[in-house]
Amino acid sequence: MAEHAEHPAYPVGLRLSGRRVVVIGGGQVAQRRLPALIAAGADVTLISPSATPSVEAMAESGEITWTRRRYEDGDITDAWYALVATSDSEANARASAEADRTKTWCVRSDDAEAATAWTPATGRSEGVTVAVLTGRDPRRSAAVRDAIVEGLRDGSLAAPHHRSRAPFVALVGGGPGDPDLITVRGRRLLAEADVVIADRLGPRDLLDELPPHVEVIDAAKIPYGRFMAQEAINNALIEHAKAGKAVVRLKGGDPFVFGRGMEEAQALAEAGIPCTVVPGISSSISVPGAAGIPVTHRGVAHEFTVVSGHVAPDDPRSLVDWESLAKLTGTLVILMGVDKIGAIAAALVAHGKAPETPLALIQEGTTAAQRRVDATLATVGETVKAQDVRPPAVIVVGDVVGVRADRTE
Repeated sequence: MAEHAEHPAYPVGLRLSGRRVVVIGGGQVAQRRLPALIAAGADVTLISPSATPSVEAMAESGEITWTRRRYEDGDITDAWYALVATSDSEANARASAEADRTKTWCVRSDDAEAATAWTPATGRSEGVTVAVLTGRDPRRSAAVRDAIVEGLRDGSLAAPHHRSRAPFVALVGGGPGDPDLITVRGRRLLAEADVVIADRLGPRDLLDELPPHVEVIDAAKIPYGRFMAQEAINNALIEHAKAGKAVVRLKGGDPFVFGRGMEEAQALAEAGIPCTVVPGISSSISVPGAAGIPVTHRGVAHEFTVVSGHVAPDDPRSLVDWESLAKLTGTLVILMGVDKIGAIAAALVAHGKAPETPLALIQEGTTAAQRRVDATLATVGETVKAQDVRPPAVIVVGDVVGVRADRTE
């Protein structure tokens, strides 16, 4: 093959399911290559007197057949594909020559120029196989592969389906606000969407990346302002799904943490429309973390509790047992409670929580506008007014507020 080195390799996808493949050598090269051959459904025979523990485990589980001896002439007979990867260059040369005589495509790990086939740097994402060859520069091949696969996974490389794509509805948790904190799967589904129904607290910057044909519906539930009723959101999801569209419901945080995600999933189920739920990073732990507050810490807090503060403690609609919460020694995280925090703090103190218990409010957490305001249960009501703290803000109550990275234990 050396005399033809100036010609590029011809790429092809081998369909090896049920076909005989011979691997000669049971070392690290075989350990890396065997999983892909097994996944391809190949009937793999390993020829080697020894093998790494991982390769041996594949043989013991029946994934491959292991012949425990050195290579012998005739071992490649009837094979569709061969991988030669021993530390014996003379044996490698003999096996490669047999493959050449029998017209079996053969990869040779110790001498690529003497081989009749090369193994590309391969990666997979959602049914797409990416295989990259750059001749004699395997590290570049791997780098190009990684860039393409990562782009497909996170949605930054748009490659929408054009054939037989079924419509879908996905309830996607967008995370606390920073667009980099959405999950890889969530970002990929956004890249495939025809319609996006977005909350105000979702990662808004991601909407600018959507192609022009994507319809964006504002489902913002702005406190004390206009809002899209939950029923209207449910109806929009159903309507667009029935029209054959790919629909993403982009929500802040996690769909099932005070996000009414289950209400939407139930409405879709009643309409006979399946949906995919993509969990998101909840602001209840990510926002305190971004502000340098651990919700648990050794020797300080062994548990944390997350509650909604959108209903005051004395409101008959409240489902929160504030008396029990006041007795806990761990961390209390309050969401949607900025305007009620004075009443909440008073209730906690009335039920026995120390007035000097530290508290922090993190406004617009994980975004460029993030700010942290510290107070105590006794002072928080006045502090919120004086500092003009506004939603969205996550409130952390407990001794973890005083734990800092620059302190020694």
